[in-house]
Amino acid sequence: MHRLSRRSVNSLLRYGGHLRRDAVAGASIGSFNINESSGERNANGRWYSVLSTATSSGPASTKPLKLGNMLSTGKRYESTVSDFQTPDPPVEKYEYQAEVSRLMDLIVNSLYSNKEVFLRELISNASDALDKLRFLSVTDQQLLEGASELDIRIKTDQENGIITIQDSGIGMTHQELVDSLGTIAHSGTAKFLKALKDSKEAGSDSNLIGQFGVGFYSAFLVADKVVVSTKSPKSDKQYVWEGEANSDSYIIREETDPEKFIPRGSCITLHLKRDDKGFAHPEKIERLIKNYSQFVSFPIYTWQEKGYTKEIEVDEDPSESKKDETDDNVAKKKKTKKIVEKYWEWDLTNETQPIWLRNPKEVTTEEYNEFYKKTFNEYVEPLASSHFTTEGEVEFRSILYVPGVTPMGKEDIANPKTKNIRLYVKRVFISDDFDGELFPRYLSFVKGVVDSNDLPLNVSREILQESRVVRIMRKRLVRKAFDMILGISMSENREDYEKFWENFGKHLKLGCIEDRENHKRLAPLLRFFSSQSEEEMISLDEYVENMKPEQKDIYYIAADSVTSAKNTPFLERLYEKDLEVLFLVDPIDEVAVTNLKSYKEKNFVDISKEDLDIGDKNEEKEKEMKQEFGHVCDWMKKRLGDKVASVQISNRLKASPCVLVSGKFGWSANMERLMKAQTVGDSSSLDFMRSRRVFEINPEHPIIQTLAEACRSNAEDDEAMRAIDLLYDTALISSGFTPESPSHFGGKIYEMMNMALSNKWKLPEAQEAEVVVSEPQHTLEAEVVEPVQTTSQK
Repeated sequence: MHRLSRRSVNSLLRYGGHLRRDAVAGASIGSFNINESSGERNANGRWYSVLSTATSSGPASTKPLKLGNMLSTGKRYESTVSDFQTPDPPVEKYEYQAEVSRLMDLIVNSLYSNKEVFLRELISNASDALDKLRFLSVTDQQLLEGASELDIRIKTDQENGIITIQDSGIGMTHQELVDSLGTIAHSGTAKFLKALKDSKEAGSDSNLIGQFGVGFYSAFLVADKVVVSTKSPKSDKQYVWEGEANSDSYIIREETDPEKFIPRGSCITLHLKRDDKGFAHPEKIERLIKNYSQFVSFPIYTWQEKGYTKEIEVDEDPSESKKDETDDNVAKKKKTKKIVEKYWEWDLTNETQPIWLRNPKEVTTEEYNEFYKKTFNEYVEPLASSHFTTEGEVEFRSILYVPGVTPMGKEDIANPKTKNIRLYVKRVFISDDFDGELFPRYLSFVKGVVDSNDLPLNVSREILQESRVVRIMRKRLVRKAFDMILGISMSENREDYEKFWENFGKHLKLGCIEDRENHKRLAPLLRFFSSQSEEEMISLDEYVENMKPEQKDIYYIAADSVTSAKNTPFLERLYEKDLEVLFLVDPIDEVAVTNLKSYKEKNFVDISKEDLDIGDKNEEKEKEMKQEFGHVCDWMKKRLGDKVASVQISNRLKASPCVLVSGKFGWSANMERLMKAQTVGDSSSLDFMRSRRVFEINPEHPIIQTLAEACRSNAEDDEAMRAIDLLYDTALISSGFTPESPSHFGGKIYEMMNMALSNKWKLPEAQEAEVVVSEPQHTLEAEVVEPVQTTSQK
């Protein structure tokens, strides 16, 4: 309710009683409340509105301030016998406020994005009226006289495009019609709740839905004309409200047709627009009810066409009847045919009950699964479910499910928009189209329903507004989802979690990247292959349990497959020490583990990076090796140049002569391969990260020892230089990198093969001398043979 300040009143009087745009900008919605600061008192101490017309001879008019004259642009016309030809009953005509007219245009064209919600809004209003009647009837049983059943009935006329929605609720009096339907954003529900709160009589059953006051006007989304016929138990008369979509006025009249009398409640008749007459189809109405209002606490009946099959007799053909008469011994059988007899009756539409309102101890697993299948149109039972109620700062009820299978087509996990969470406010469906407000996108596979009374919605109830309430709700929903997934992982049936991981493992890995706050909940749920478990995935807890007493870190290697991971030269010394290494074979694995950084105070260490410590450092031996092979490392670094950052003695090799490792803060071979595959990769950063490669050599390998001798004897030997180049290119491939010029590398291999294979199968010189030389061949003359003619024998 908006109040006019004294400055606004002075402005109003200064401009001849016409409000300027800036004077009413803050009061364009709802009715004005003229308080003491905007009125004058007469000699008797009575207050008068400054908006009334004052005369020079007396005070302002004492006529009550109605809807029509709240603003100077609104007028009320009292119809009299002299003005109209219909003496009985009197018809009163009202005009909307100018601001209300503009606001109605916004409601019809801008406020709601989906026309279907008109039925949800009108059913919600009907449910409010029934709730209010039920609450008031506790102290006044007479309110239920005339119609004891509390229900909502919807009937359609498809031919004429008419929808009728009738409830047996509290109804409205004449004044309530003016107050509720003449002022947009005036909410009778909100006013009723405020009165209950002020009188401290509010009970648990007073949770009503329509607290915005604009839901009724959503009817004009699909209707050209709306007629409301209402009967309140507080009044002996029944009144009719009529309004049109593009009109700036409406009428209220008394109902005099006995055939249209209703015992109590309201009946809303929508005359649909030409383009929206499809809503008058009974099946369409039934679908909308099941989608939006399926869990309304009152029964909703729809007028449906039914049919049953029956048999009827068929007239016989005269020719066949004469043939039957010739055989008197044969019993005559009357011919029949089956027809479908159609009829109309009221059908209960909202049969499914909201099981989230029940005590979880009273709901069986079969009921949870059945509710899941019906609500989300699934055919496979869920892997797990969680039914809980949250109280405190935010109160809501929810049932969450983990699906048994992935969606058809395996939708992109990077898309946060799903229709898996159905949001209800007081059992009325609001939306299932969210953009990560209730669940982060990596948990978008979780399905369920959420029912709350505290959610901050916009006026159209379609958009969930960002607020502290939403953040608290999101946090608790995520926590419950993790508890549910953890329950699957701890199940005795290991196949259940294997099925879950196969379907939704990538979602959890994405969570490691996006949600740092929940790393402690995500990490125990991850699964990987390892050097000691190549066929079955293990958890990080299992890895930690298998760690050696002296092992300080969790080792991993990223590759494109388990086969390439287990054959990498980085594993040679770790195999020897029986240290387990995780195999990260999924493209997202390495990024996820890098974001985790540690688990149970154990750091994740990539064995393909420099400065690897596997717990067997011998400083004296390393010092001796550096003194002996230091000049060899410098010699190789000079030859390789900018291809590597440095050449070092390796402590991770056993059988291989060399390996190419990544810098401590550079990309691994697997990451470099993935970054190259990006369509919009940054080539400059790729070059920088590539330059951080470190060339490690194994001083115990014969090839390295041979090159060390070449370095001491002839450091400029061409063959030694080519051997270093070939050694580097070979290390590129064995370490998982890609050669810059595969054809050039192939040429080196061919050259080395030629050197190794030359004269390998050539015969010795002694055997060549014993070879017998063949005699010289002489040219032979050809003999000409004359053809002989043969005679045939007869």
